[in-house]
Amino acid sequence: MEIGYFTMPSHPPECGLKEGNDWDLQVMRWLDELGYQEAWVGEHHTAPWEPNPTPDLLIAQALMQTKRLRIGPGGFLLPYHHPAELANRVAMLDHMSEGRLNFGVAASGLPSDWAMFNVDGMSGQNRDMTREALEIILKLWSEPAPFTHKGKYWTVTKPDTMFDFLKPHIKPLQAPHPPIGVAGLSKNSDTLKLAGERGFIPMSLNLNPAYVGSHWDSVEIGAAKTGRKPNRQDWRLVREVFVADTDEEAWKLSTGDMMGRMMHEYFLPLLGHFGFKDYLKHAPDVPDSDVTVEYCAKRNWIVGSPATVAEKIEKIYDEVGGFGVLLVFGFDYKHKAEAWHHSLSLLKNEVMPRLTHLGSAKKAA
Repeated sequence: MEIGYFTMPSHPPECGLKEGNDWDLQVMRWLDELGYQEAWVGEHHTAPWEPNPTPDLLIAQALMQTKRLRIGPGGFLLPYHHPAELANRVAMLDHMSEGRLNFGVAASGLPSDWAMFNVDGMSGQNRDMTREALEIILKLWSEPAPFTHKGKYWTVTKPDTMFDFLKPHIKPLQAPHPPIGVAGLSKNSDTLKLAGERGFIPMSLNLNPAYVGSHWDSVEIGAAKTGRKPNRQDWRLVREVFVADTDEEAWKLSTGDMMGRMMHEYFLPLLGHFGFKDYLKHAPDVPDSDVTVEYCAKRNWIVGSPATVAEKIEKIYDEVGGFGVLLVFGFDYKHKAEAWHHSLSLLKNEVMPRLTHLGSAKKAA
């Protein structure tokens, strides 16, 4: 099993945009120094608790300040980008990364983002646009001959050579393209079916293990359409993680600090508006009113001493049937930077050595 990082990025609304960007860069430098495998950066346009509409700007800076860490958007919201423009931006970013770029894509799930870009997410238009945009991007990178793609949402032309020397020429450094990751939230996730169908990296967001287990079913359903055999080693699970020297200290630093505040002020109310609190429950008969910060910390989060955290990770691993990479959910702890760094360090140096026996199990579905 490997470990990585997934950040929305999450910052409290009073945090300045540059201030939040600087914290994210600091964390990525730590991840690189500690030997984490990868980091993913989200894109959102209308959420004050998730203030980053341009993950590639942060990624470009982070690539210059790290040496080994693979970094990518987690993901670009494809309905809001012209496919030809994004294909070129991602290809350029791949060259800047010297081949360390991951390319995460997503359909967008915030109604306020849909409204800003006039996308009818309630009808699933965002998912249709995501599939079409990705098809165009991959075709631009792989099809050598000129073509015109006339889709439902975009018409894109790859022109032939003009005036002797003007022609499309920008392709990614990694052949045929950077690894593609897609994140899924809901049960029977359409995006995770797409991951299985196309052989992309599936990423399950931070829900109760009872629901996350169904995510692999979605991957397998998609894979069956194209005759693929998905590998559980590719599956990423996003989890709230806080490791401290003792269980008591970890509980205080998580529920009693920024993790608890973000969940209380933003994430729980947001899921409540969508009717998604069920995804946080260990059993369907749990009342919505019982789904509190403390409930999530007890049932879904991975907090505690190194021994406790190792035990919890192994329990989740067994519950979902095995996965390949644990992605730590990013929070803004710049006011207690040493505690966050210590947590990341303990996870890498004290917890992961206790879990080496999991890496060889359940490699395929």
